[in-house]
Amino acid sequence: MSTRVGVIMGGWSGEHDVSLNTGDAVAEALGKRGHDVVRVVIPQSSRNEASRGLDLLQAIHRARIDVAFLALHGRMGEDGCVQGLLEVAQLPYTGSSVLASALAMDKKKSKELFLLHNVPTPPYYSVTVDDDLSDIEAVHRHFGFPVVVKPRGEGSSIALSKVRSLPELARAFEKVFEVDDHAMVERFIEGSEVNVAMLDGKPLGAIEICPKNGGMYDYHAKYTPGASEYHMPARLTSARYQNVLNLAVRACEALEVTGAARVDLLVTPGENEYVLEVNTLPGMTQTSLLPKIARHAGWEFGDLCERILAGAKLHTPNRDVESAPRRSGVMRRRDGVIATSSQQDAARDHGAASASEGVARRGCVG
Repeated sequence: MSTRVGVIMGGWSGEHDVSLNTGDAVAEALGKRGHDVVRVVIPQSSRNEASRGLDLLQAIHRARIDVAFLALHGRMGEDGCVQGLLEVAQLPYTGSSVLASALAMDKKKSKELFLLHNVPTPPYYSVTVDDDLSDIEAVHRHFGFPVVVKPRGEGSSIALSKVRSLPELARAFEKVFEVDDHAMVERFIEGSEVNVAMLDGKPLGAIEICPKNGGMYDYHAKYTPGASEYHMPARLTSARYQNVLNLAVRACEALEVTGAARVDLLVTPGENEYVLEVNTLPGMTQTSLLPKIARHAGWEFGDLCERILAGAKLHTPNRDVESAPRRSGVMRRRDGVIATSSQQDAARDHGAASASEGVARRGCVG
Protein backbone atom coordinates (compact mmCIF):
# COMPACT_ATOMS: atom_id res chain seq x y z
CA MET A 1 0.00 0.00 0.00
CA SER A 2 1.41 3.39 -1.00
CA THR A 3 1.93 6.18 1.51
CA ARG A 4 -0.70 8.88 1.26
CA VAL A 5 0.72 12.40 1.48
CA GLY A 6 -1.46 15.19 2.79
CA VAL A 7 -0.31 18.65 1.70
CA ILE A 8 -1.67 20.90 4.46
CA MET A 9 -2.27 24.43 3.18
CA GLY A 10 -4.29 27.57 3.79
CA GLY A 11 -4.54 28.26 7.50
CA TRP A 12 -5.64 31.14 9.65
CA SER A 13 -2.82 33.66 9.18
CA GLY A 14 -2.49 36.66 6.91
CA GLU A 15 -0.45 34.44 4.58
CA HIS A 16 -3.40 32.17 3.73
CA ASP A 17 -3.30 32.86 -0.03
CA VAL A 18 0.49 32.48 -0.21
CA SER A 19 0.13 29.14 1.55
CA LEU A 20 -2.42 27.98 -1.03
CA ASN A 21 0.07 28.79 -3.81
CA THR A 22 2.80 26.84 -2.00
CA GLY A 23 0.50 23.89 -1.38
CA ASP A 24 -0.73 23.70 -4.96
CA ALA A 25 2.83 23.79 -6.33
CA VAL A 26 4.00 21.05 -3.94
CA ALA A 27 0.97 18.83 -4.51
CA GLU A 28 1.32 19.09 -8.28
CA ALA A 29 5.06 18.30 -8.15
CA LEU A 30 4.62 15.28 -5.88
CA GLY A 31 1.67 14.02 -7.92
CA LYS A 32 3.77 14.11 -11.09
CA ARG A 33 6.37 11.99 -9.26
CA GLY A 34 3.79 9.28 -8.65
CA HIS A 35 2.93 10.04 -5.02
CA ASP A 36 -0.59 9.56 -3.70
CA VAL A 37 -1.33 13.17 -2.80
CA VAL A 38 -4.37 14.85 -1.27
CA ARG A 39 -4.77 18.56 -0.59
CA VAL A 40 -5.86 19.32 2.98
CA VAL A 41 -7.08 22.92 2.82
CA ILE A 42 -7.64 24.79 6.09
CA PRO A 43 -10.23 27.55 5.58
CA GLN A 44 -9.13 30.98 6.72
CA SER A 45 -12.25 31.42 8.85
CA SER A 46 -13.21 28.39 10.90
CA ARG A 47 -16.57 28.07 12.69
CA ASN A 48 -14.93 29.67 15.71
CA GLU A 49 -11.45 29.85 17.18
CA ALA A 50 -12.14 27.09 19.69
CA SER A 51 -12.90 24.59 16.90
CA ARG A 52 -9.76 25.15 14.82
CA GLY A 53 -7.79 22.20 16.16
CA LEU A 54 -10.80 19.88 15.89
CA ASP A 55 -11.50 21.07 12.34
CA LEU A 56 -7.93 20.29 11.29
CA LEU A 57 -7.95 16.87 12.95
CA GLN A 58 -11.24 16.01 11.28
CA ALA A 59 -9.91 17.14 7.89
CA ILE A 60 -6.82 14.97 8.36
CA HIS A 61 -8.96 12.01 9.43
CA ARG A 62 -11.26 12.36 6.41
CA ALA A 63 -8.26 12.53 4.06
CA ARG A 64 -6.78 9.34 5.63
CA ILE A 65 -3.20 10.53 5.18
CA ASP A 66 -0.05 8.84 6.44
CA VAL A 67 2.30 11.84 6.39
CA ALA A 68 1.82 15.63 6.35
CA PHE A 69 3.71 17.95 4.01
CA LEU A 70 3.33 21.33 5.71
CA ALA A 71 2.71 24.14 3.23
CA LEU A 72 1.48 26.56 5.89
CA HIS A 73 2.90 30.03 6.52
CA GLY A 74 2.64 32.46 9.39
CA ARG A 75 0.90 32.33 12.75
CA MET A 76 -0.88 29.09 13.70
CA GLY A 77 0.96 27.37 10.86
CA GLU A 78 4.71 27.56 11.24
CA ASP A 79 4.86 28.63 14.89
CA GLY A 80 4.66 25.14 16.43
CA CYS A 81 0.88 25.02 16.95
CA VAL A 82 0.02 22.68 14.08
CA GLN A 83 3.25 20.78 14.65
CA GLY A 84 2.18 20.08 18.23
CA LEU A 85 -1.21 18.85 17.08
CA LEU A 86 0.46 16.48 14.60
CA GLU A 87 2.77 15.17 17.33
CA VAL A 88 -0.26 14.33 19.48
CA ALA A 89 -1.95 12.71 16.47
CA GLN A 90 1.26 10.70 15.82
CA LEU A 91 1.35 11.88 12.21
CA PRO A 92 4.84 12.50 10.77
CA TYR A 93 5.31 15.95 9.24
CA THR A 94 7.88 17.95 7.30
CA GLY A 95 9.92 20.78 8.74
CA SER A 96 11.19 21.58 12.21
CA SER A 97 10.03 20.43 15.63
CA VAL A 98 7.43 22.16 17.78
CA LEU A 99 10.09 24.00 19.78
CA ALA A 100 12.27 25.04 16.83
CA SER A 101 9.22 26.24 14.90
CA ALA A 102 8.02 28.32 17.84
CA LEU A 103 11.44 29.84 18.49
CA ALA A 104 12.04 30.77 14.86
CA MET A 105 8.62 32.42 14.56
CA ASP A 106 9.15 34.42 17.75
CA LYS A 107 11.48 37.20 16.64
CA LYS A 108 12.40 38.19 20.18
CA LYS A 109 13.27 34.69 21.38
CA SER A 110 15.18 33.91 18.20
CA LYS A 111 17.26 37.07 18.64
CA GLU A 112 17.98 36.15 22.26
CA LEU A 113 19.29 32.78 21.10
CA PHE A 114 21.29 34.36 18.27
CA LEU A 115 23.06 36.58 20.80
CA LEU A 116 23.63 33.63 23.14
CA HIS A 117 25.30 31.73 20.28
CA ASN A 118 27.30 34.74 19.02
CA VAL A 119 25.28 35.08 15.84
CA PRO A 120 25.26 38.81 14.92
CA THR A 121 21.81 40.37 14.70
CA PRO A 122 20.72 44.05 14.65
CA PRO A 123 20.14 45.74 18.05
CA TYR A 124 16.50 45.80 19.13
CA TYR A 125 13.97 46.31 21.87
CA SER A 126 10.35 45.22 22.22
CA VAL A 127 7.10 46.70 23.53
CA THR A 128 3.67 45.22 24.16
CA VAL A 129 0.15 46.52 23.66
CA ASP A 130 -0.19 46.71 27.47
CA ASP A 131 2.85 48.98 27.92
CA ASP A 132 2.37 52.68 28.67
CA LEU A 133 3.26 54.25 25.32
CA SER A 134 1.87 57.69 26.05
CA ASP A 135 5.42 59.07 26.16
CA ILE A 136 7.01 57.61 23.03
CA GLU A 137 10.19 59.59 23.57
CA ALA A 138 10.72 57.98 26.99
CA VAL A 139 10.09 54.54 25.49
CA HIS A 140 12.47 55.01 22.58
CA ARG A 141 15.07 56.94 24.62
CA HIS A 142 18.45 57.10 22.85
CA PHE A 143 17.88 54.21 20.43
CA GLY A 144 17.99 56.57 17.46
CA PHE A 145 16.51 56.58 13.96
CA PRO A 146 15.83 55.16 11.48
CA VAL A 147 14.41 51.92 12.88
CA VAL A 148 12.36 49.00 11.58
CA VAL A 149 9.15 48.13 13.42
CA LYS A 150 7.58 44.72 12.94
CA PRO A 151 5.30 42.26 14.75
CA ARG A 152 7.02 39.81 17.05
CA GLY A 153 5.16 36.78 15.71
CA GLU A 154 4.17 37.34 12.09
CA GLY A 155 5.88 36.50 8.81
CA SER A 156 6.13 37.78 5.23
CA SER A 157 6.93 41.31 6.42
CA ILE A 158 3.31 41.85 7.51
CA ALA A 159 2.86 45.25 9.24
CA LEU A 160 6.52 46.11 8.60
CA SER A 161 7.48 49.79 8.75
CA LYS A 162 10.64 51.84 8.37
CA VAL A 163 10.43 54.68 10.89
CA ARG A 164 12.34 57.99 10.94
CA SER A 165 10.63 59.96 13.72
CA LEU A 166 8.67 59.66 16.96
CA PRO A 167 5.27 60.37 15.31
CA GLU A 168 6.01 57.68 12.72
CA LEU A 169 7.00 55.31 15.54
CA ALA A 170 3.64 55.82 17.27
CA ARG A 171 1.80 55.05 14.01
CA ALA A 172 3.98 51.99 13.41
CA PHE A 173 3.07 50.62 16.84
CA GLU A 174 -0.62 51.06 16.05
CA LYS A 175 -0.13 49.20 12.78
CA VAL A 176 1.60 46.28 14.51
CA PHE A 177 -0.98 46.08 17.30
CA GLU A 178 -3.65 45.43 14.68
CA VAL A 179 -2.09 41.99 14.09
CA ASP A 180 0.04 41.28 17.18
CA ASP A 181 0.24 42.20 20.86
CA HIS A 182 4.03 42.59 20.69
CA ALA A 183 6.14 44.93 18.55
CA MET A 184 9.82 44.62 17.76
CA VAL A 185 11.89 47.77 17.19
CA GLU A 186 15.08 46.98 15.33
CA ARG A 187 17.86 49.37 14.35
CA PHE A 188 17.81 49.96 10.61
CA ILE A 189 21.06 48.88 9.01
CA GLU A 190 21.89 49.97 5.48
CA GLY A 191 22.82 46.99 3.37
CA SER A 192 21.75 44.35 0.89
CA GLU A 193 19.25 41.67 1.82
CA VAL A 194 20.60 38.19 1.23
CA ASN A 195 18.70 34.94 1.73
CA VAL A 196 20.31 31.55 2.25
CA ALA A 197 18.48 28.29 1.51
CA MET A 198 19.09 25.47 3.97
CA LEU A 199 18.34 21.78 3.46
CA ASP A 200 18.95 19.24 6.20
CA GLY A 201 21.49 21.45 7.94
CA LYS A 202 23.50 22.32 4.81
CA PRO A 203 23.44 25.62 2.87
CA LEU A 204 22.46 25.37 -0.79
CA GLY A 205 23.48 28.91 -1.71
CA ALA A 206 22.65 32.58 -1.23
CA ILE A 207 20.54 34.96 -3.31
CA GLU A 208 20.63 38.78 -3.24
CA ILE A 209 17.36 40.73 -3.28
CA CYS A 210 17.02 44.26 -4.65
CA PRO A 211 13.58 45.92 -4.40
CA LYS A 212 13.17 48.11 -7.49
CA ASN A 213 11.75 51.06 -5.57
CA GLY A 214 14.92 51.19 -3.50
CA GLY A 215 12.94 50.55 -0.33
CA MET A 216 12.59 47.62 2.01
CA TYR A 217 11.77 44.06 1.05
CA ASP A 218 8.22 44.30 2.38
CA TYR A 219 5.05 42.37 1.52
CA HIS A 220 4.56 44.33 -1.71
CA ALA A 221 8.17 43.80 -2.83
CA LYS A 222 7.91 40.06 -2.07
CA TYR A 223 4.67 39.21 -3.80
CA THR A 224 4.20 41.77 -6.57
CA PRO A 225 5.59 40.42 -9.87
CA GLY A 226 8.48 42.53 -11.09
CA ALA A 227 8.75 44.55 -7.86
CA SER A 228 12.19 43.13 -7.00
CA GLU A 229 15.32 41.98 -8.79
CA TYR A 230 17.21 38.86 -7.75
CA HIS A 231 20.87 38.02 -8.21
CA MET A 232 21.82 34.37 -7.94
CA PRO A 233 24.39 33.86 -6.58
CA ALA A 234 24.55 36.93 -4.36
CA ARG A 235 27.09 39.50 -5.59
CA LEU A 236 29.63 39.03 -2.82
CA THR A 237 33.30 38.21 -2.64
CA SER A 238 33.99 34.52 -2.13
CA ALA A 239 35.03 35.15 1.49
CA ARG A 240 31.88 37.11 2.35
CA TYR A 241 29.70 34.63 0.49
CA GLN A 242 31.13 31.79 2.58
CA ASN A 243 30.67 33.80 5.77
CA VAL A 244 27.00 34.36 4.92
CA LEU A 245 26.54 30.61 4.46
CA ASN A 246 28.31 29.92 7.76
CA LEU A 247 26.11 32.42 9.60
CA ALA A 248 23.00 30.73 8.19
CA VAL A 249 24.20 27.38 9.48
CA ARG A 250 24.93 28.82 12.93
CA ALA A 251 21.52 30.52 13.08
CA CYS A 252 19.75 27.25 12.30
CA GLU A 253 21.86 25.40 14.84
CA ALA A 254 21.04 27.99 17.50
CA LEU A 255 17.31 27.36 16.99
CA GLU A 256 17.72 23.62 16.21
CA VAL A 257 15.97 24.08 12.87
CA THR A 258 15.77 21.03 10.60
CA GLY A 259 14.52 20.18 7.11
CA ALA A 260 14.17 22.98 4.57
CA ALA A 261 14.56 26.55 5.81
CA ARG A 262 15.47 30.04 4.63
CA VAL A 263 17.71 32.40 6.58
CA ASP A 264 17.33 36.14 5.97
CA LEU A 265 20.44 38.30 6.41
CA LEU A 266 21.73 41.83 5.86
CA VAL A 267 25.12 42.39 4.26
CA THR A 268 26.54 45.88 4.76
CA PRO A 269 29.10 47.82 2.71
CA GLY A 270 31.19 47.93 5.89
CA GLU A 271 32.02 44.23 5.80
CA ASN A 272 29.43 43.20 8.42
CA GLU A 273 26.72 40.57 8.14
CA TYR A 274 23.64 40.27 10.36
CA VAL A 275 21.02 37.54 10.69
CA LEU A 276 17.47 38.88 10.68
CA GLU A 277 15.41 35.72 11.08
CA VAL A 278 14.95 32.08 10.11
CA ASN A 279 11.92 30.88 8.17
CA THR A 280 11.12 27.23 8.95
CA LEU A 281 8.40 26.84 6.28
CA PRO A 282 9.53 29.05 3.40
CA GLY A 283 7.51 29.58 0.24
CA MET A 284 7.61 26.65 -2.18
CA THR A 285 6.21 27.93 -5.44
CA GLN A 286 8.23 27.67 -8.62
CA THR A 287 9.31 31.31 -8.18
CA SER A 288 9.92 31.30 -4.40
CA LEU A 289 13.43 32.00 -3.16
CA LEU A 290 14.19 28.57 -1.68
CA PRO A 291 13.42 26.73 -4.97
CA LYS A 292 15.33 29.40 -6.93
CA ILE A 293 18.45 28.84 -4.84
CA ALA A 294 17.99 25.07 -4.90
CA ARG A 295 17.63 25.07 -8.69
CA HIS A 296 20.95 26.91 -8.99
CA ALA A 297 22.47 24.18 -6.79
CA GLY A 298 21.15 21.48 -9.12
CA TRP A 299 17.84 20.62 -7.46
CA GLU A 300 14.79 20.47 -9.72
CA PHE A 301 11.58 21.52 -7.98
CA GLY A 302 10.17 17.99 -7.90
CA ASP A 303 13.43 16.59 -6.48
CA LEU A 304 13.42 19.27 -3.78
CA CYS A 305 9.83 18.44 -2.77
CA GLU A 306 10.65 14.73 -2.57
CA ARG A 307 13.75 15.40 -0.47
CA ILE A 308 11.72 17.50 1.99
CA LEU A 309 9.05 14.80 2.12
CA ALA A 310 11.67 12.14 2.84
CA GLY A 311 12.62 14.06 6.00
CA ALA A 312 9.10 13.98 7.47
CA LYS A 313 9.08 12.60 11.00
CA LEU A 314 7.84 12.95 14.56
CA HIS A 315 10.27 14.87 16.75
CA THR A 316 8.93 13.85 20.17
CA PRO A 317 10.16 10.44 21.42
CA ASN A 318 7.29 7.98 21.72
CA ARG A 319 8.39 5.61 24.47
CA ASP A 320 5.71 3.39 25.99
CA VAL A 321 5.79 2.20 29.60
CA GLU A 322 7.07 -1.28 28.75
CA SER A 323 10.09 -0.03 26.80
CA ALA A 324 10.88 2.91 29.09
CA PRO A 325 13.90 2.61 31.38
CA ARG A 326 12.77 1.72 34.90
CA ARG A 327 15.05 4.30 36.47
CA SER A 328 16.96 7.31 35.34
CA GLY A 329 20.33 6.02 36.42
CA VAL A 330 20.79 8.93 38.84
CA MET A 331 19.83 8.62 42.51
CA ARG A 332 20.39 10.47 45.75
CA ARG A 333 22.10 8.59 48.56
CA ARG A 334 21.05 8.99 52.17
CA ASP A 335 24.00 11.29 52.79
CA GLY A 336 22.67 13.64 50.06
CA VAL A 337 25.43 12.86 47.53
CA ILE A 338 24.31 12.26 43.93
CA ALA A 339 25.41 8.90 42.56
CA THR A 340 24.54 6.96 39.41
CA SER A 341 22.83 3.59 39.73
CA SER A 342 25.97 1.87 38.46
CA GLN A 343 27.98 3.55 41.22
CA GLN A 344 25.43 2.43 43.80
CA ASP A 345 25.46 -1.12 42.42
CA ALA A 346 29.26 -1.14 42.68
CA ALA A 347 29.06 0.14 46.26
CA ARG A 348 26.59 -2.60 47.19
CA ASP A 349 28.81 -5.24 45.58
CA HIS A 350 31.82 -3.86 47.41
CA GLY A 351 29.89 -3.86 50.69
CA ALA A 352 28.76 -7.43 50.23
CA ALA A 353 32.30 -8.53 49.45
CA SER A 354 33.65 -6.73 52.50
CA ALA A 355 31.04 -8.36 54.73
CA SER A 356 31.88 -11.82 53.42
CA GLU A 357 35.58 -11.18 53.97
CA GLY A 358 34.89 -10.01 57.50
CA VAL A 359 32.94 -13.17 58.31
CA ALA A 360 35.72 -15.31 56.92
CA ARG A 361 38.33 -13.50 58.99
CA ARG A 362 36.27 -13.78 62.16
CA GLY A 363 35.91 -17.51 61.50
CA CYS A 364 39.70 -17.89 61.19
CA VAL A 365 40.34 -16.03 64.44
CA GLY A 366 37.77 -18.04 66.33
